[in-house]
Amino acid sequence: MNTKLPRLLAVAFATCALIAVAPAQEAKPEHKEKGPSKANLEKYDANKDGKLDEAETAKMNADKEAAKQARLAKYDTNKDGKVDKTEAEVEKADKEKAKAEREKAKAEKQAAKEAKKAGHEPKSPQNQN
Repeated sequence: MNTKLPRLLAVAFATCALIAVAPAQEAKPEHKEKGPSKANLEKYDANKDGKLDEAETAKMNADKEAAKQARLAKYDTNKDGKVDKTEAEVEKADKEKAKAEREKAKAEKQAAKEAKKAGHEPKSPQNQN
């Protein structure tokens, strides 16, 4: 009886494991078809029906392809048809510079708004003389 006990326990554990795993696998949904993002839907849904028809999808895809080509034209310096690691670093630096400029402009605009609210004329670089 002692030699059958380990086998019996192994079978019992395997059965419990199968029972526990089977419902979890059944609960997975089928492959869900992805639609356009909310931003793309707002931008390309010309007839505002909540979905992209064939023409709207074609316009979105054409814009994406144009953006890809523009990116390659700007950053693909070795003209191999892709942006490699070095080229991507240049792109990242450009994006960070543009972000810093936007933040600076936003801060200047906010400062001008606060100065106007306080009743002061904001100082521009030309008016500092």
